[in-house]
Amino acid sequence: MPMLCIVAACMALLGSCSEPKPQEPAEQKVCISDSLSKIIRIDSAAYSNVDDELKLSGQVSFNDNKVVKIYPFSSGQVLQVPVSLGDKVSKGQTLAVIRSADVASNYSDQSTAQNDVSIAKRQMENAESLFKNGLSSEREYNEAKENYNNAVIAANKVKEQIAINGGGNTSANGNYILKAPMSGYVVEKKVNQGGFIRTDNSDNLFTVGDINDVWVWANVYESDIAKVKEGYTATVKTLAYPDRVFQGTVDKVNEVLDPETKVMKIRIKLRNDSLLLKPEMFADIMITNKEGLRLIAVPATAIINYNSKTYVVLYHDKCNMEIKEVQVMKTVNDKTYLSSGLAVGDKVISRNQILLFNALKE
Repeated sequence: MPMLCIVAACMALLGSCSEPKPQEPAEQKVCISDSLSKIIRIDSAAYSNVDDELKLSGQVSFNDNKVVKIYPFSSGQVLQVPVSLGDKVSKGQTLAVIRSADVASNYSDQSTAQNDVSIAKRQMENAESLFKNGLSSEREYNEAKENYNNAVIAANKVKEQIAINGGGNTSANGNYILKAPMSGYVVEKKVNQGGFIRTDNSDNLFTVGDINDVWVWANVYESDIAKVKEGYTATVKTLAYPDRVFQGTVDKVNEVLDPETKVMKIRIKLRNDSLLLKPEMFADIMITNKEGLRLIAVPATAIINYNSKTYVVLYHDKCNMEIKEVQVMKTVNDKTYLSSGLAVGDKVISRNQILLFNALKE
């Protein structure tokens, strides 16, 4: 029996030597290699003023201080229109030549009035001579003088009427010339050669404007009024140039709302040196307000969205990184503002961090 126990004990010892206990696998560290370090970027979390953005819609308009509408002096037939829409014109350049019966009638009236003045003057001089020689009464002399004064008044009235209807830009044959009152571009043209201008016409024929400066009028709803003030920065995009961004400034905020649409109008002033912006174009506007709260911010590229949550890769050293969940308040342009998750000075990887994120979460 003792021999049997010794044999069993030896067998057990041999069995334990032939089957060693399995070891736990060593933990694999994620490190940044030299090649990976060249394609990543490390940024620090820091406090920043919260930029507030407001998206609006609007329309490009003339700068009213640099635009003039040209109206006809009177009715008539259009003889010449030497300019086209979009032409650059100089101050005093001819826009149209129009023949008008009214203008011709004014010159006819002027000729008649001048003859009346000449006749009345001779009659007054004769009456004065007769009165001084005692051959006529003072009453007759005064009547002749009054007739002369009335003739002069009538002649001056016709002269003023001609001045109002074009003055030096008219001629006795009834033609009158519309000229550009300022240098700029023909941005509106509503008349063609051979057309007629009716006596009841109240519309302008041309609009000449300097569009190196333009305005954009935007609509602001009541809930967003507090987000817009004069001096705020504005960026403008149009359908015609979707890849082009125009920079401007809010230079006027209306104090009243439109009673029908319940929106407030704001005006944005833009330089238009390239002349790409045309009046009546529709525009998308982004108003930026830099007067908000201060929050911790990181580059927007550092944020990783995974399973409906947001994370960053927190960097301690090249072999010590961790995945950190953060709470995003908002993203404006290339900056993301956080309400929690990081402290000032924390370092995050903001380029190609998804490679490290995938390795760390495994």
